[in-house]
Amino acid sequence: MLTLDHIAIACTDLDAGTAWVEKTLGVPLQPGGKHAAFGTHNTLLALGDTYLEVIALDPDAQRTRPAWFALDAFAGPPRCANWICRTDDLKGAIADAPADVGAIVPLERGALRWDITVPDDGGLPLQGACPTLIRWGDGVAHPTETLTDRGCTLIGWEVHHPQAEALGRDLALDDPRVIYAAGAPRFRATIRTRDGVRTLG
Repeated sequence: MLTLDHIAIACTDLDAGTAWVEKTLGVPLQPGGKHAAFGTHNTLLALGDTYLEVIALDPDAQRTRPAWFALDAFAGPPRCANWICRTDDLKGAIADAPADVGAIVPLERGALRWDITVPDDGGLPLQGACPTLIRWGDGVAHPTETLTDRGCTLIGWEVHHPQAEALGRDLALDDPRVIYAAGAPRFRATIRTRDGVRTLG
């Protein structure tokens, strides 16, 4: 089985992307960190039992492989661009996935350790409609346990894609917040804040 782990907002500039999310939701985000292997950096926001990351290429990074989350090809304003689901059986989840999600890449940053799927070209399976898969290291505190509670909760995650109906049927994910809709590839997050419901597209 899969569990919704977190959602990703891609942007070309981390400060600008973070400011967009903060203005939309009315809360501050927290510093995340750098992912040296992929040349990216992020900021974070707790969303109840999941969380949000704003991620962008790090202009100061040096790397030898393509960035993940298709960030090398990303352009335009900040937007929801990917979702990540966790599993205790990463190899089994890869075998059952409805698309080629890539190879397992082990990563760590500070106290965090995790294995995550990344295609060799850094792309997103089915334009991101098929989630990236992750397994957190044994004994590692999930980010939701350490992030500050800003009073925000994810209440809806829409996955728009021409193959949405098949994805909803094939993914081993039982989460009523995740809604599959036919159409051009895109995402929409609905978030309850202390000041009301807000959306990120």
